[in-house]
Amino acid sequence: MYWLIEDPKHIDLLADSNHEEAYIEIIPTSHNLHPVENDICAVYIRPKRDTKGYIIPINHSETINSTIEQVQNVLNNIKKIYVRDRKEFLHYFALKHCYQPSPSPHTYIPQLTTAHTYIYNKYPNLQDLNTIVPIVKHYEVCEQNFANFNNIKINLFYRKADLVFNQLERTGIKIDQTLFEEYFDKEPNEFIYTQYNLNTLTTRPSNTFGGINFSTLNKENGERKCFIPRNDKFIEMDISAYHPTLLASICGYDFGDSDVHQSFAQMYKVDYAKAKEITFKQIYGGIWKEYETLDFFRQVKAYTDKLWDEFQYGGKIICPISGYEFMRAKLENMNPQKLLNYVLQNLETSNNINILYDIFKILRGKNTKLVLYVYDSFLFDYDKNEPDVMLQILGIFNKYKLQVKIKKGTNYDNIK
Repeated sequence: MYWLIEDPKHIDLLADSNHEEAYIEIIPTSHNLHPVENDICAVYIRPKRDTKGYIIPINHSETINSTIEQVQNVLNNIKKIYVRDRKEFLHYFALKHCYQPSPSPHTYIPQLTTAHTYIYNKYPNLQDLNTIVPIVKHYEVCEQNFANFNNIKINLFYRKADLVFNQLERTGIKIDQTLFEEYFDKEPNEFIYTQYNLNTLTTRPSNTFGGINFSTLNKENGERKCFIPRNDKFIEMDISAYHPTLLASICGYDFGDSDVHQSFAQMYKVDYAKAKEITFKQIYGGIWKEYETLDFFRQVKAYTDKLWDEFQYGGKIICPISGYEFMRAKLENMNPQKLLNYVLQNLETSNNINILYDIFKILRGKNTKLVLYVYDSFLFDYDKNEPDVMLQILGIFNKYKLQVKIKKGTNYDNIK
């Protein structure tokens, strides 16, 4: 069968083959639109037992196009689908039987052909450019992407991550279009969309799309005023003393119901603000000699030493909750404190994935939306006609024994 499939009979033949496994790649119509706003140009399918892949075009200028339903039928008949980015794939096809490799800090960047580069550079302001890139050039890129694909390491925990971050991206954040154009020099639509990437050194997600880093929005220059609720107001829930709390949980230390930073203030015999400063310096920089006899830090040191021994002599450590592995052979210039920080960031992320999963179960069918997540902060677009929703969400943080501080505002800049 030829690599370009335009005949409905050949599509049916591919569907009836009931392939056990296949690598799938979506070719979107636009190379720079967010998947929420994008459409499908074509779908590349590479069955594991075949010697080549196939492209089924859906919206391309030089082909006989098929329908999404026809492609969906093919995908439904493949028992296990492998993709490079399952979170993104779910924006196009909501299929349970697709898998992606475990997160990796080495993000794969496809090598485009000269035809892609020429067309993208010649028409920088036009969308849907993939519909005029020669279809054979899309095929060349997909074949190369498959050749560089490795599906050996699959961590099933991150299937939950794909679901929650896909859902979070779909929601979008409403913006004041006039202010947005003023601050970001972009012509916006009513909503802007985030894009979370777990392919980082510790799997702590970055969140950047369209040149905007949503994790580091400036708190001083007013640009946060651009982000407004679609409902009545924003409610932000910040987890207090998150890393000390996580450390305590894995070391077996119990703060009880006390404010964690107030507990440290009493240990150090300093005020609250100074206690926060001292604690974070020690967690990220190492325990100070004058505090190493405190029970909390004795347990932290014992845990850090245990981690380091496993890493040095076992060659790897396995993170709590996620099961993610930090391999000694793949990490450079490591030391005990750095390894502890890596584990903490991974634990923070995996704990948040469980929290996000529980939150989305509560928000299903509701007007209140979760619109932004930044490490220890959760931003909700709140509908005042749903007062019980926020109480239920508070219950989730209580379930995970986390203390939260609540702020409210009419935009992302004036939250207090």
